[in-house]
Amino acid sequence: MTQTDAADLTARLIRCPSVTPQEGGALVLLEQELSAAGFHCMRADRGGISNLFARWGDKAHPRSFGFNGHTDVVPLGDEAAWTMPPFGAEVKDGVMYGRGATDMKSGVAAFVAAAIDHVRDTPPDGAIVIAITGDEEADAIDGTTALLDHMARAGEQMSVCIVGEPTCPEKMGEMIKIGRRGSMSAWFTVTGVQGHSAYPHRARNPLPAMARLMDRLASHVLDKGTAHFDPSTLAVVTIDTGNPATNVIPAECRGTVNIRFNDSHSGASLTGWLQSEVDAVATEFGVTIDMKVKVSGESFLTPPGALSDLVSDAVEAETGLRPVLSTTGGTSDARFIKDHCPVVEFGLVGQTMHQVDERVEVAQIHQLKRIYARMLGAYFG
Repeated sequence: MTQTDAADLTARLIRCPSVTPQEGGALVLLEQELSAAGFHCMRADRGGISNLFARWGDKAHPRSFGFNGHTDVVPLGDEAAWTMPPFGAEVKDGVMYGRGATDMKSGVAAFVAAAIDHVRDTPPDGAIVIAITGDEEADAIDGTTALLDHMARAGEQMSVCIVGEPTCPEKMGEMIKIGRRGSMSAWFTVTGVQGHSAYPHRARNPLPAMARLMDRLASHVLDKGTAHFDPSTLAVVTIDTGNPATNVIPAECRGTVNIRFNDSHSGASLTGWLQSEVDAVATEFGVTIDMKVKVSGESFLTPPGALSDLVSDAVEAETGLRPVLSTTGGTSDARFIKDHCPVVEFGLVGQTMHQVDERVEVAQIHQLKRIYARMLGAYFG
């Protein structure tokens, strides 16, 4: 039987201009491919975001292997700096160029192609679920969460799930993700009393208070790392006053920090710590400090075991490398799936994602498809 060409599918997806939140034709294309292979497809659109749910097999079956990914891509940046058409999927010297080539239309194409071939060649005793969102690169409010909400309403289930994000730093097969750090940001507004810089006693300067607060936060050691996570980090990302005058003490100053935290913390515990620091500095300087916090995701871990072994075995069989089990990097939609079922991430080398001239080696797309096919074979075999 003719095999599904993952590289060709990647090229067709790249030619869909699906910059968040535009669907761009990518999910329509995938729905056509999956429906033709016997998958039951349903759109789970929400909030102006397009999402696709597809299942082959009985949803009541106790064994269901899931894949998750996204077809939305980040903006092009300086389009004039691209040396190849950003939505052209042109191949030069065995390398395919285009926005989304690495992150992550090639990953989606590889697992869709592997799933289609698997159900055609060796129909499994179980179900295969494919959940693809158009809202991973933005706020992710109406993306994978909408798909999971749809699954809950429809009685759909994944026993395990693979997220096809790029996970390898330099070599294909060197790393899989078994968890992710949590992420949160905090915005602070320090309010004092404006005045003349020659008469500072008549003002209440918010800048020293902000400087003290930022120093206290940035110099605090959150932890020294845990069994599977590096130490948590806090970065001061901006301090702003917008004051062009040298003879005016401003009334207000704003600052922002971003925290990436491991499993020794939660968003709630860190929010409590931040508030205690805010209260201490506000009292010390006699200013008002307002704080706003957004937790983008909690830290999570899929403990090493059957799922990570299945993925590692497939990767090693195809690449010769035993992948490192890692929790490094930013956030991904695995942070939502971990509440549904065990989840592990594996995908391509991610060196050019979000860059101008984003690109992928065509040979790696085919290799990734073979790795996903091995996972399916091992799981259902």
